[in-house]
Amino acid sequence: MSSFHFKQWIVKPFVFFSIIFVLKSFLAWGVIFGEPLHWKAILTEIPFVWALYSLIERFASKRKLGYYMTVNLLVTAIFFAAIMYFKYYGVIVTYHAAEQVNQVTAVSNSVFSLMDPYYLLIFTDIIVLGFYFFFNKKGRVYKKDNINRMNGRHIYSIVFAASLGLCLFNILPNKASMNEIKKAQEMGILNYEAYTLFAQDKTELVNAKEITQEAVDQIKGTNPGATSANHGAAKGKNLIIIQLESFQSFLVGLELDGQEVTPNLNKLLDNSLYFSNFYQMVGQGNTSDAEFVVNTSFYIPPRGAATMSYVDKVLPSLPRLLKENGYQTATFHTNDVEFWNRGELYSSLGWDHYYDHEFFGNEDVFFFGASDEVLYRKTAEKLKEMGTGGQPFYAQVIAMSAHHPFTIPEEKYRMKLPERYEGTFVGDYIRSQNYADEAFGQFVEELQASGIWDNSLIMVYGDHMGLPIYSLDHDDKALMSEIYGHEYSYSDMLNIPLIIHGAGNTTPETLEQVGGEVDIMPTAASLLGISMENNLHFGQNLLSQTGNLLPQRYYLPSGSFIATSGLLIPGTSFEDNTQYPIAAGGRTPAATEDEYNRALKLLHLSDSYVKQLPDKVPAAE
Repeated sequence: MSSFHFKQWIVKPFVFFSIIFVLKSFLAWGVIFGEPLHWKAILTEIPFVWALYSLIERFASKRKLGYYMTVNLLVTAIFFAAIMYFKYYGVIVTYHAAEQVNQVTAVSNSVFSLMDPYYLLIFTDIIVLGFYFFFNKKGRVYKKDNINRMNGRHIYSIVFAASLGLCLFNILPNKASMNEIKKAQEMGILNYEAYTLFAQDKTELVNAKEITQEAVDQIKGTNPGATSANHGAAKGKNLIIIQLESFQSFLVGLELDGQEVTPNLNKLLDNSLYFSNFYQMVGQGNTSDAEFVVNTSFYIPPRGAATMSYVDKVLPSLPRLLKENGYQTATFHTNDVEFWNRGELYSSLGWDHYYDHEFFGNEDVFFFGASDEVLYRKTAEKLKEMGTGGQPFYAQVIAMSAHHPFTIPEEKYRMKLPERYEGTFVGDYIRSQNYADEAFGQFVEELQASGIWDNSLIMVYGDHMGLPIYSLDHDDKALMSEIYGHEYSYSDMLNIPLIIHGAGNTTPETLEQVGGEVDIMPTAASLLGISMENNLHFGQNLLSQTGNLLPQRYYLPSGSFIATSGLLIPGTSFEDNTQYPIAAGGRTPAATEDEYNRALKLLHLSDSYVKQLPDKVPAAE
């Protein structure tokens, strides 16, 4: 074959755009699946675009180039969205994410801080070809000679049928895969996107009458009759729950070249309970999901944020439970209440009052609102006011200053990082958490000065991870290995602290009992001496149980769970699972198929129960 014939063949639009597409596939697969230049990227991805290209060749007699460029732009956008979404969330983006597009754009700085410049290469051909075809004389000649010709229509009909068959061959055998990332890898990213678009959720709800606390406890393996010595230890006290932004457990007690990163939290541990095996249970809503899980003891929805999926319901909640027992309730957050639809969430949870941006104002603003210093100062003033009437209160305080991408203003720097940490993602994270800890220390001092501290049960926890494994580069991973003394793992990543002060203990105690955010509500109720008998809950009192089963969603594939036996991530099914030891005191992981099946049942029960709760009556306008 002469080089002339080869050039004639390769400039055919079907072939030319196929080559461009393969290169884009390699880039997307390299980032998401860690498999650069993998043959499967060709076999699973290219049939999808060949089906579209065949339709163009079969039916388009005019504006054929426009159709090719449109398809090219569309698949490029899908690949780029998949890359960036994976780097931020660790999951494969689907059309469901469009429901939260306003929220995602609000954290666009966080998302694009994770972008390596070479990701933009995926758009190079669009810019070059756009200029060539529309502004260059040779490009216009190419369009006339190669694009607008109509030939071989019957061949493209065959190619379309074959491509469609290959797409179905990639999709159908992998529909049952539990792991969404594995599913996308086996189907191909574009096939997976098409599958999620057309697939219907046929899951039947469990009858609400069958969802009882006894059934939940039996599946979890909880001993409902067990009590703790701390039960009622904080009876009659205020409850203050402090949610720390992106705070992971490794920060507690951490020193860098002799500098304490969180000296104030470390001091709090001197007479508190510390749970070293405590884990996040959030989804796409991140911080707002943590608020939902903590205050309901339910699991997050299968898709989207709880603030979008569940806020049309009257939610049994910790604020409602405590109001029934004589408490006043309030939640504090410096951002606008409409961010992540919190206004509707707070209404569904039954808070008496919420204090947001309107209350905290524009003083010392960075990221999403006023700084943690302003948050804590004004909250302390309000709590002092609430404490004057003799009625106990429940307050949840949502700190936000240590938010991704952790680039706090220089005037907020409170520690000098070791040279090896400067200019790294891990270094920025540690410095922002050091600032957040200082602000937290000021809050403690203000509560102590007003007398509220000694009359309150204090619970402090991290809302979710700050350093996703899939967001770290080589240098960041090396720093995390230095900190941990081993390779940074998924169980490390999901590990957040829970600190309880005012629970009756006068000496520090570190507990290795496995727990998650779903357990905060029943643990707080027990310490306050308040019965949960009439509140169905999926968590448990961490002070009265020895085992636990924590189903995970979103940041881990479906079917993943954490238990005393370890962290399990399924593959296409349980059989090809991957396991990790729990973060602290972990033994060789030995999670079982029984635990796997029970974790799935718990999620199904929670989904079914919440969806059948009574609808909320809309507020009068």
